[in-house]
Amino acid sequence: MRVLSHLLRFLCAFPASSASLRLTCRSEISTAETQRKQRRRRVFILCFVLAAFCLPNTFHAQDTPADNWSQFRGNPRLTGVSDSKVPADLKLLWTYEAGDSIESSAAIVGSTVFVGSQKGELVSLNLENGAVYWKYQIDDPIGESSPAYSNGVVYIGDLAGYLHAVNASTGKKIWAFKTGSEIKSSPVVVGDRVLIGSYDENLYCVSTRDGSLVWKFKTNGPVHSTPGILNGVAFIAGCDEQFRGIRVSDGKEMFSVSSDAYTGASPALRGDSAFYGTFNNEVLMVNLTAHRVAWRYEHPQRKFPFYSSAAVTENRVVLGGRDKMVHGINPNGKGAWTFVTKARVESSPAIADGRVFVGSNDGRFYVLNLDTGAKVWEFTAGAPLSASPAIARGRIVIGSQDGRLYCFG
Repeated sequence: MRVLSHLLRFLCAFPASSASLRLTCRSEISTAETQRKQRRRRVFILCFVLAAFCLPNTFHAQDTPADNWSQFRGNPRLTGVSDSKVPADLKLLWTYEAGDSIESSAAIVGSTVFVGSQKGELVSLNLENGAVYWKYQIDDPIGESSPAYSNGVVYIGDLAGYLHAVNASTGKKIWAFKTGSEIKSSPVVVGDRVLIGSYDENLYCVSTRDGSLVWKFKTNGPVHSTPGILNGVAFIAGCDEQFRGIRVSDGKEMFSVSSDAYTGASPALRGDSAFYGTFNNEVLMVNLTAHRVAWRYEHPQRKFPFYSSAAVTENRVVLGGRDKMVHGINPNGKGAWTFVTKARVESSPAIADGRVFVGSNDGRFYVLNLDTGAKVWEFTAGAPLSASPAIARGRIVIGSQDGRLYCFG
């Protein structure tokens, strides 16, 4: 950006040519015409430079940077995809004993891991060796709500309905905001606001500065979904069978689409589409521009709900089902492959380096080929893995229901 700034200043000061300087002795009309041409030339060059510097790779821009997995599903679009390179031959690097079930998915920021547990603790750990930096004690268990990090603060919800803001360096409480019921949704930070759902049927928007309520939006069922954020709009798939777009600035509903089913998963957003599974045994793709369901996927034989949230790349949608399978779906909604485990898959897959990483309630952690669904590697944890993996810096972190946190790399 510094190079771009210098270049823009240079362009604004750059004269047309030595010929244009000679034209100053000519008539005012001729001079004005030359200046107009020169301005157009400068505008053209400026637009070209801006395009060269500013146009992103739209595929990677939607995914999670290699060094951080700062919230549930890695990023505010909830794509579940990381740019991190992961070793071809994985090995267990360390474990941490939390003392109670881990259903919360970890966040990774730099060399630090944050994770919550049913023991009622939010823990900060060293990514390299699992050493504990600090523990933040909560009076009630932490369920599926996963930590989100932003600007030196970690946010997490608990089963008593509190949203906590904790100093990421010291583990000291900054503030806590009380909702009307348990929180299983995960927080998402948008600028100076943090959004989270509650089982009191509201989506909340809270100030990151002091924990004060900015707005809340009432639905007709528990808000289990973590909101996905795109272009200033929060998208939630609801237990009231509605998929909604709610403006972050003021909490106004922009549109809603019927899912025709109870939904526990969170929507993954890529391009102008949202992807999520339902308890009606379907996976939906909602067109966010047309405000309609564009396609529905259902396995031809096995009719079971989808609780796992999808991971979405440019050419694959991947999620787990209660039919004990991991499903790989093409962008057109047609099945590409399935991988069979020995129990329901409620863990939400993560994708990195051409592979799918996912836990199963059969107590195994699986690594699959993204293109074919073929098993590449597995690890036996011995207890259900319903939490979702976090990936950063070539490491994968996932918790199990026996209270162990695993780090692979």
